[in-house]
Formats: sequence, structure tokens, C-alpha cells
Amino acid sequence: MRVFQNNGLSRGFRNHRSDGRCQSFTAGRAQFLDTRFAASHILLPVLLDSPDAFYTNGDDESLQALWAREHGLKTDSLEQILLAQIEHHRTEVFYNLDPMRYGSPFIDKLPGCVKKTICWRAAPSGNADLTKYDLVVCNFPSVLDDWRQKGCKVAYFFPAHDPAMDTYAESRRDDFDLIFIGGFSRHHVKRSEALRAAASAPGIHARFYLEDSRLTRLANLLPFVPGLGAYRHPDEIRAIRAGPIYGRNAYAALSSTRIVFNGAVDMAGEDRGNMRCFEATGCGAVLLTDFGRYPEGFIDGDTMVTYSSTDEIPKLIKRLTEDASWANSIAQAGCAMVKDRYSKGLQWAKFQELV
Repeated sequence: MRVFQNNGLSRGFRNHRSDGRCQSFTAGRAQFLDTRFAASHILLPVLLDSPDAFYTNGDDESLQALWAREHGLKTDSLEQILLAQIEHHRTEVFYNLDPMRYGSPFIDKLPGCVKKTICWRAAPSGNADLTKYDLVVCNFPSVLDDWRQKGCKVAYFFPAHDPAMDTYAESRRDDFDLIFIGGFSRHHVKRSEALRAAASAPGIHARFYLEDSRLTRLANLLPFVPGLGAYRHPDEIRAIRAGPIYGRNAYAALSSTRIVFNGAVDMAGEDRGNMRCFEATGCGAVLLTDFGRYPEGFIDGDTMVTYSSTDEIPKLIKRLTEDASWANSIAQAGCAMVKDRYSKGLQWAKFQELV
């Protein structure tokens, strides 16, 4: 199976990645893959550098320009470069993690060698059209139902344990009692309330690595500007805030804390299972997260700990920091579970079934 996997870079990762200039597309791609950004979603043949697999970030101007130059393609159109890559690779299966950029109109332009098109989309997306894809996949059943109602064929698929996490899990330590890695926005009301409750837990050493909205960054810099107060970090969060981290930097942080705090964004409904769940458990920390419908193996009191209200959060943090035996048993069970149930091999086998 000749599979082509396309990804897109988040705004935060773009702004904070190291500016390591590469002289070739192959070197640039290898440098990116080594960051482990979104590695839970990257298919096994890509990570193994299989000759049948091709990977790129189709919105990365620098990376794509290298490929275009090397192949004598005189265009700076990202769409045209991506189409040329697919044709050059003789792709049979196109798997796209960036369907908001490359939606149904792009599928109509694919060369004839492509026999199957699959995209990952784990969020409601307004009027976006993905109906030309053969399959829309994610691990949120309610989101799949939403795409099905829009006329898409859908299937359940899942992130996987990144083998690179093992090194971090094996050397984990408790430099912090609790960390959070993720976005902060006033629109994520439930998450913001949960973060405030966690930040207010007494006597803990905590750090929040936040990817802030543009207005939140502005409000923190200019706290007295009228109209921006609602966007500013609350005092208890501002005191422990740090900048966003990704990939291996995130793995290092996840393996240096006892507890990783997680809270779904409001649009997730009751479904749970964001990438942080797989990363936190895979790096050997206790996952403390909100109650909801989780993927198989994520069990409250066994492989993770859940809270049903903000009032419970400080109490659970206190117990996890004081009862090392209980915390360690949860962390070890969670790490073993995610390695066993969500390995790259099983993810790839499931992908082959979808094709």
C-alpha cells in the first residue's frame, strides 16, 4: 500500500519551533519528525521510513519549497506542490490530517493513482465540506455522527502511543506536582473553570504551559485596556503560567510531574480522548481529567483519575500528591495500558482495515 500522509502545523508550533534551516526536503522532514509533534497521529510506515510511505506538512512553506526546488517545480502554490508530490509518489491512499485546508475541492484534483481518501477531523467544523473524502475518521463518536449527518462516510480511528515516549517514562521524576499543557481561551468556559480550581489547590508546585489566544496575549500585556479584562489570565493561573511546549519538550515536561491535568474543550460534549490523554499516560504520569466517555482502557481509578465537578479537583490533587502508592499504581497501569492497547502496530493494522 502506497500511503501518503499530509499534516498541518498549528499556529503555536509554527511560532515556537526552532528555526533550523535545512538544505534538503528529506533533511527538513526528518528534522520535523524528530520533534515528535503530533506523533500520536503519524502512521507507523512513516516513522519507519518505509519506501511505500510519504509524509509532508502541506502548509509548511519552507519545507514544501525545498521539494519543489529539488524537482524543478516552478511554483509557490502549496496546493500545486502537494498535488505534484502525490503524483510523483504514485499514491494509492491519501490520509490527510489537515482537511480544513485541503477539503473536497482538493480531492477533485487528485491524480488517478489515488484509490482511497481518508481524513482525520475531530471537531465540528461549521459548513466545511468533506463529503468527497471516502472516509472521515476520529475517536469522538459524537463528532463522527455530526459528519455522518452532513453526508460523509465515517469510521472510528484513534491516536497511538509514540514509542519515543518510552525513554521519557523510564526516567520520569516528580519535579512538579501537577502540570497542564494546552490552550487557554475564555470561550472554553468549563476548561477555564477547571484550570482555576487546579491552580488554586493549596501547597502544590504546578506549571501551566499555555497556548493563548491572540486576545489573551494582548490582555496579559495590556491589562488596563478597556474590554480586554475577560481575556486576561486569572491571577492564580498567571502566577504559574509558562509558554507553550510541543513534541519532545512536552514529553520531557509530562515525565517530570506526578499529575498531568486535562480538561476537554466545551465543543467536545461528553466525548473524551484528546491526544494529551495518550501522551500523559505514555510518559508515565497520572492523568487527572474530566468525567466523560473515554476510549477503551481509560478507566477511572485504574488507569486514570476523573473529576465530575470543580469542587473535586483540589481534593483529588491533594490525595494524589500525598498518597504516592496510589498515584504510582495509577500511573503505571495507565502507561502499560496505552502501550498495549494503542501501539503503533495496532493503529496501523486498524488503518489497513479502514482501507
